[in-house]
Amino acid sequence: MGTSIDVVGAAVDRARPAATWWGGLGYKERRVHLLAWKRHIARRIDELAALIAAETGKSPDDAALEVMLAVEHLDWAARNAGKVLGRRKVPSGMLAANHAATLEYLPLGVVGVIGPWNYPVYTPLGSVSYALAAGNAVVFKPSEHTPETGAWLATAWIEAVPEAPVLQAVLGDGSVGAALVWSGVDKIAFTGSAATARKVMATCAETLTPLVVEGGGKDAMIVAADADLDAAARAAAFGGFGNAGQTCAGVERVYVEKSVFNTFVDKVSALAVGEFTMTTPEQPAIVRAHVEDALLRGGKAVVGGAESIKSGNVAPVILTDVPEDSIAVTEETFGPTLVINPVDSVAEAIKRTNHSKYGLAASIFTRNAGAAMDTARKLRAGAASINAVLGFASVPSLPFGGVGDSGFGRIHGADGLREFSRAQSVTRQRFNPPMDLVRLDRDPHTMARALKLFRMRHGR
Repeated sequence: MGTSIDVVGAAVDRARPAATWWGGLGYKERRVHLLAWKRHIARRIDELAALIAAETGKSPDDAALEVMLAVEHLDWAARNAGKVLGRRKVPSGMLAANHAATLEYLPLGVVGVIGPWNYPVYTPLGSVSYALAAGNAVVFKPSEHTPETGAWLATAWIEAVPEAPVLQAVLGDGSVGAALVWSGVDKIAFTGSAATARKVMATCAETLTPLVVEGGGKDAMIVAADADLDAAARAAAFGGFGNAGQTCAGVERVYVEKSVFNTFVDKVSALAVGEFTMTTPEQPAIVRAHVEDALLRGGKAVVGGAESIKSGNVAPVILTDVPEDSIAVTEETFGPTLVINPVDSVAEAIKRTNHSKYGLAASIFTRNAGAAMDTARKLRAGAASINAVLGFASVPSLPFGGVGDSGFGRIHGADGLREFSRAQSVTRQRFNPPMDLVRLDRDPHTMARALKLFRMRHGR
């Protein structure tokens, strides 16, 4: 077997002619192939879910839900790419009235996708599906913790679309991902920590390779005094403990108005039961360090504690009254823990939510719809759910991404399709201009008339 550079380079070399073939098919024919792949995945969902569960430790039902969400996005991208990216006329304006103007979005060529282990189908397919629908070939590097899931997706593609290696998986550790970044692909889509994203970005800068990053999150939930506390508690438990807390857009911080704080904590505590399997061996130590720091700084453990975080299976932890400068509040924990802190008002909750280097997503619970929308607009986050958690994740037409250490660029939706395309603007002169200003021997009288019209249009 060759080096990582050799293996990745060979895959990219195979992808180049595949990209030419695939990009030349047109949207309707690509849609046929993408929907064939979709049906292939949907019919074998039990098989794929079992593989995800075996590699990540999540339940088969949670794994199946992940596949269902991914397939919804694949279906949307396949059916909407032509409408979003296809050639369309745009207004020419006064100075170019004799020109017809068109805009379309063309494929980039070959896209490299580096996926995570926590959602090894849903998250990478948020880039893969949209890149394919936009007409690109994809070289996909799954996490070394979930290689079989990544290989299954690529094999399913070849079984559904055997004509060309439009989707390939390259397996291995971080050296394979580094080789993919260096390989000369036309764009990198990376999901992972902010620290690794900085390294990827530095490498991309060497070759001016464009990059879209979905980084981590320290997402907050805001609970107003008038909220449905039972619904908010269920959402906090799911957002904080689901998938063992290993969800970038899950819930790690909760800010609750003081008048309902104790009731809310009691309701969430009643739901914090059972144990969860963490996927990587090093993650429990990180979670334990965050819990210990919170307790050393005066926080209280109302459920569990540092002893709840063992290697392998871990029990949920709920912390209250944690100082805002504790790493349990400032850093991504990525484990089944919740920090629940009281606030005097929703305005204070907004301020605390935004006082973070992360800005991926947030959730708001209140019965006042107008206030909820106003709160959402004030949050420094790429997405928000009102009276639910992760609602945006199941809506394919909504873009997803963050700000700050949560990354930049967008996957999903129309923005996600355009993320993997290049805009091309074309003008075509239809007739000679009545006032020809684009010439060296410009007539001064013509320029005077043009200036008069300009002032009439824009100077009043």
